[in-house]
Amino acid sequence: MFDNNKYNIQKIRKVFLLNKSEYEWVKETREILLDFCREVKPDDFTRQLNGFGFQSMRDTLVHIANCYIAWLGSFVLIKTKKPLTPKEDVPQFGLDEIKARFEQADSFVNEVFEGLANNMDKPIRRAIPWRDGSEEISMTPGKLLMHTVTHEFHHKGQIVAMARHMGYEPPNTDVLGTSN
Repeated sequence: MFDNNKYNIQKIRKVFLLNKSEYEWVKETREILLDFCREVKPDDFTRQLNGFGFQSMRDTLVHIANCYIAWLGSFVLIKTKKPLTPKEDVPQFGLDEIKARFEQADSFVNEVFEGLANNMDKPIRRAIPWRDGSEEISMTPGKLLMHTVTHEFHHKGQIVAMARHMGYEPPNTDVLGTSN
């Protein structure tokens, strides 16, 4: 165990925060999944399947991008008060629109890395901008960045499971399959 007199826990935590080059692995695995989705029949891409939080591959991808835009673009950076894609707009989304949402998400991630690099563990206290009348919460940019990445991998796993359920053989989307 660490001796608190010998090690500063805050310094140790900083070592384990995600960095910009590691986020490139996240983007690489996302591209693998998006390229695979281009091969999926359009009816399968939008097929509603029971047993998943968001019931189609398309809806899940939009949800993933929305999470980055909401937590990082809206809560952390205060760039938008309406970060979520309206439900009525989602049926018109194809892979090009989804890719554009991820590009917006990536730009927010880059802003967090560049603008808050030395403040990733400094709590931000405010109401959630996209929720009317929400109470204030306190979160660090580092924790919200980690949340959005783990959230993405959770839902990418669901998309891969959906594809297998429909008879497809999806590619490996694990970080261990990325380039170094």
